[in-house]
Amino acid sequence: MDTFFNLTTQDTHAIWLSIKVACGATLVATPLGFAAAYLLVFSKLPAKSLIEGLINLPLVLPPVVVGYLLLLLFGQSGFFGSLLQSADIRIIFTLSGAVLASVVVGFPLMVRAIRIGMEGIDHNCLMAARTLGAGWWDTLMTITLPLSGRAILAGMTLMFARSLGEFGATIILAGNIPGVTQTIPLAIYEYTNTPGGDRMALNLCLVSIILSFAILMLSEAVARSMKRS
Repeated sequence: MDTFFNLTTQDTHAIWLSIKVACGATLVATPLGFAAAYLLVFSKLPAKSLIEGLINLPLVLPPVVVGYLLLLLFGQSGFFGSLLQSADIRIIFTLSGAVLASVVVGFPLMVRAIRIGMEGIDHNCLMAARTLGAGWWDTLMTITLPLSGRAILAGMTLMFARSLGEFGATIILAGNIPGVTQTIPLAIYEYTNTPGGDRMALNLCLVSIILSFAILMLSEAVARSMKRS
């Protein structure tokens, strides 16, 4: 790949960091997204509209604003930042910060995808299971989770793809440190501000397109396999 695309060592690091961030964000967000979607679909909380609004807020806010708010919360003087600092855990200007930024920005897309799948579940199946004596956990594991499988896969794909392209929140919270937090979008941004860097920026754009296309094809293949089974 290095020979074909003429990538530098820094570019290779940016690619691997992007994959790590996307995988980390997807793994962290999936159980949380499933829980949030389940809460919105099956619960009868009076504050459901407020919860839904808070979940979807990062979808309408500029990513830079999201990043700045996260910086206020997780900075050294922020509420969560001071708590984490006492435990010797650092978020800002680290790979964990990049993962956190991607999780927050892509979370609404994941929840929306899973929620659509859950809303398509026949409630008669759930009622029949409860009538036959199945508890909440059994119903969740044998009906809700399997029937939401394709929607969960779609949400994971959206989260992964969104994380690969995340820029605004990441550069505010994690910075643009080569080899540490510099992902593909941040490297492209740096090249576009460097004289003669257009060719290198184009190389990374092609890599980003290939990665995104590959994850979409893999998702489609898994979805077709799940449908046949």
